[in-house]
Amino acid sequence: MAKVWVVYCAEDQQYAIHLPFQQGMTAAQALAQSQLAQKVALPEPLQLGVFGLKIKDPEHYLLNAGDRLEIYRPLKMNPKDVRRKRAAQHPVGRFSRGNQWRKQQKTTE
Repeated sequence: MAKVWVVYCAEDQQYAIHLPFQQGMTAAQALAQSQLAQKVALPEPLQLGVFGLKIKDPEHYLLNAGDRLEIYRPLKMNPKDVRRKRAAQHPVGRFSRGNQWRKQQKTTE
């Protein structure tokens, strides 16, 4: 029996609900059948995707058997900013005194 998965990752819990696949099922219909909106508050505006590719119009997007319908929520922080902050706290690279500089100092002594 073919299935369609509806997946949502909330801050405190993950949801993966499988539904029986029906020919002509749209993304909006699959979301309604999963009854995920009754279990958890979904983010607004609602952004959906299939296997990491965003869907522009969930009302008309037809799902295939085995698809994973994902519900996206906005990020709390920018991953680039987190990486920059971490790199500033622990500088390792060509012009800083990291591990390679220490090795070089031990060999010259």
